[in-house]
Amino acid sequence: MKPIALLLAAAVLAGAPALPAMAQNPAQIARAGGGANCPGCNLFQADYSNQEMKGRNFAGARLRQSDLSLSVMNRTTFAHADLRDVNAYGGVFSSANFSGADLTNATFVGTYLEGSNFSGARLTGANFSGAEMARVAGLTQAQLNTACGDSSTRLPGGLRIPTCR
Repeated sequence: MKPIALLLAAAVLAGAPALPAMAQNPAQIARAGGGANCPGCNLFQADYSNQEMKGRNFAGARLRQSDLSLSVMNRTTFAHADLRDVNAYGGVFSSANFSGADLTNATFVGTYLEGSNFSGARLTGANFSGAEMARVAGLTQAQLNTACGDSSTRLPGGLRIPTCR
């Protein structure tokens, strides 16, 4: 066996915790925070709260558990991105592209989403309480049935969202 394989095997046998499968990439997080587009990047647990990041490309990026609260990300593309467990509280995401993105358990409380595209996005457990979504595209009742909101959530005509518990 190679030395690294022996070390890993010894760590497993000793009960050491497993290494994360896909830890964050600090260089990519810094580059994106500094203004670069970062499609396909690993931005796991990045803190972009209170930042203005308009018109960026994060298509296919992993932003899971990231903090996007109070950020301004107008015209940013998150197509097919991993946004599970993201906190986007109070953010501004007008005309953002969330098509095909996984927004499972994301928090969009009080978020402005007008003009955004949600075609094929997964919304299971997402909280849209107080969100402005009256003029979003690609949103279906089936998607909303898996999410939640409140009486102040603004949706396109004919659509409803279950109340968060």
